[in-house]
Amino acid sequence: MVDYIVEIEHVNKTFPGVKALDDVSFNLKSGEVLALLGENGAGKSTLMKILSGVYTADSGGIRIFDEKVRELTPKKAQEMGVAIIHQELNLCAHLSVAENIFLGREIIRSGVLSNKEMNKKAKAILDRLNIDISPDTIVGSLAVSKQQMVEIAKALSLNSKILIMDEPTSALTSKEIDDLFEIIRKLRGEGCGIVYISHRLEELQHIADRVMIMRDGRYITTMNYADTTMQEIIANMVGREIKQKFPRMTMKRGKKILEVKNLNAGRQVKDINFNLYEGEIVGIAGLMGAGRTETTRAIFGVEPKESGEIILHGKPVTINKPMDAIRAGIVLVPEDRKKDGLCIKLSIRENIALPNLDILSSPTGVVDKKKEKATVDKAVADLKIKLPNTEVDAASLSGGNQQKVVVSKWLARNSRVVMFDEPTRGIDVATKVEIYNLMNDLKKQGIGVIFVSSEMQEVLGISDRILVMCDGKITGEFDIRQATQNLILEYATKFENKTDTTAVR
Repeated sequence: MVDYIVEIEHVNKTFPGVKALDDVSFNLKSGEVLALLGENGAGKSTLMKILSGVYTADSGGIRIFDEKVRELTPKKAQEMGVAIIHQELNLCAHLSVAENIFLGREIIRSGVLSNKEMNKKAKAILDRLNIDISPDTIVGSLAVSKQQMVEIAKALSLNSKILIMDEPTSALTSKEIDDLFEIIRKLRGEGCGIVYISHRLEELQHIADRVMIMRDGRYITTMNYADTTMQEIIANMVGREIKQKFPRMTMKRGKKILEVKNLNAGRQVKDINFNLYEGEIVGIAGLMGAGRTETTRAIFGVEPKESGEIILHGKPVTINKPMDAIRAGIVLVPEDRKKDGLCIKLSIRENIALPNLDILSSPTGVVDKKKEKATVDKAVADLKIKLPNTEVDAASLSGGNQQKVVVSKWLARNSRVVMFDEPTRGIDVATKVEIYNLMNDLKKQGIGVIFVSSEMQEVLGISDRILVMCDGKITGEFDIRQATQNLILEYATKFENKTDTTAVR
């Protein structure tokens, strides 16, 4: 008989208008990595929030270390050895690494905060995980990847034996992912049970022992990872076979829409030159810190430009702020959808309508409610956004559906250039395909698409042309027929040279 450290039996959870969990059971063994998989909205995060005490189940039972738990609160869960590392980091940017690790459990000696002792204990935890960060470093000064490591150290400082990781690699480089996997293997060897939630299915081969799959709030199946295939996993997740992971559409390139000339903005946008044509998708590849995001933000008017020209349909346009770009027909779907792309406390209707008030209002400034409803309903239908109604808050939607809302608000306008920054980060395989199909639909309409992605296979699978950036510069430009993973990596590490991209076609 298998001894489980967590057993959840027949749990149900309903929110207004949505049954998030429908008779779900779950178990976790000591010293294993259980991959919890499913599309956005499948109920994975809700189930884990019940295990960590954030939500209370409507019905069902929970046993942790064979102890039946009746009223599980976050504090109680923590005391029982449960720790959760959320996709959105929960750190205080103005405090040090040690202060964050011991937040709420500060070490006090003679009524005085003992920073020395906290630093010493924090360093021991960091050293145990081979994390090279000084405990007195201010968290806000760290890269997101390092902050992720601090979250793990914080969880382990609680002597957690049940560790939940929700999309832990979404902001990490390949080297940092390797380091994280090494930490996971170390913890597994020490008897820690780990629930690993990720949409990057290729990662599972390195760490997963078992796979549990959910769909539409229901339990589907649990399998040993070694005994299954990726096709089986995906088919169970989406309820059907996905025949084409990267649906490519080939069409004749049209007229030049956009020309960026000698664009400079800050330290990470240096003399950027490229063209964009009707009906093409241009992918921007490069390592973290290459300046890809900063380039899209400079074009959109978020980052102040020092010099350079942006030419749309053969005419120079002045873009000093995002509204200038929006009115010109250039829009951006930002990397951080919650921080920069949505007002999460507003409804879906309000999120879609807000940037479009100029086209939804009468000359006197009154919103045409009939026009607003038609625009919002069409946007929701076109992108197949899953929601009970358009009045629910954006915060209540899954990550993939939030991403669709961000895209939908721009498609309500006559936008000619759509820029996507990491559009599929943190969303499931089926929703990724919907985003790719959306890009293809824009392409068919003669709209130019630019997208930034850290996933090499995605860039190679969807782009018609690829720009490679390194150290704030474009170091290479390739037609998709030329591009290979090795070639892109070669140009992504050209820190001193700058290729004349007009010569490479």
